[in-house]
Amino acid sequence: MSLSGRVAFVTGASQGIGRTCALRLAKDGAAVAVAARNKEKLDELVAEITAAGGKAAAFPLDVAEEEQVKATVKETLAQLGKIEILVNNAGITRDQLVMRMKRADWDAVLQTNLTSAYFLIQQVIPSMLRQKWGRIINITSVFGQMGQAGQANYAASKAGLIGLTMAIAREVGSRNITCNAVAPGFIETAMTAGLSDEFKQNAVKQIPLGRVGTPEDVASAVAFLASEEASYVTGHVLSVNGGMLMG
Repeated sequence: MSLSGRVAFVTGASQGIGRTCALRLAKDGAAVAVAARNKEKLDELVAEITAAGGKAAAFPLDVAEEEQVKATVKETLAQLGKIEILVNNAGITRDQLVMRMKRADWDAVLQTNLTSAYFLIQQVIPSMLRQKWGRIINITSVFGQMGQAGQANYAASKAGLIGLTMAIAREVGSRNITCNAVAPGFIETAMTAGLSDEFKQNAVKQIPLGRVGTPEDVASAVAFLASEEASYVTGHVLSVNGGMLMG
């Protein structure tokens, strides 16, 4: 699945799934713009990709800030010439039972997880139209499909990404641009590392494959959807959850 000559833009790339996606896309031949708030971690990632013979550039970015998104996409185009693959991965949690959830925590999660994807898609589509080729990949979640107690804001944002994915797929399909989503289940990342062993053990009991997923499992799905092999796949939600949710 060669991506040689392609340019990808990955948000939330400083750690976890985003970092692993950036490494995989670079390994497959794409030049990768990596974006997140932590510049130090981005620089380390760029150094790792470069040392492996790939090409990458770091762009410090808070995806929740529209003007920052506009400026960063403009700078990426100036440095790398185009953006053909967009991976909307940046996400946060602010968990709380809905009766106690603060409005600020609702707004922060929706802004970072969902509204930022709209910002970025809007800014990169012109580049994809010029190239007559594009791949938009939104990282949603199994909890956007089945809900989760204490995560009304997170589940709503991830469900919203699924609707956004399908709407964009219909809007740009005739221009050789696909838009898909990847819905990870329980993945071992920094975000899940703080959960109790009891919670993790109970989670594994719900997974037919009998293990938690890895960031590499998700990155493989992203790499497929970014490739020519997925040219007839659009508006689809690819579940990477070990069978935790089926159907």
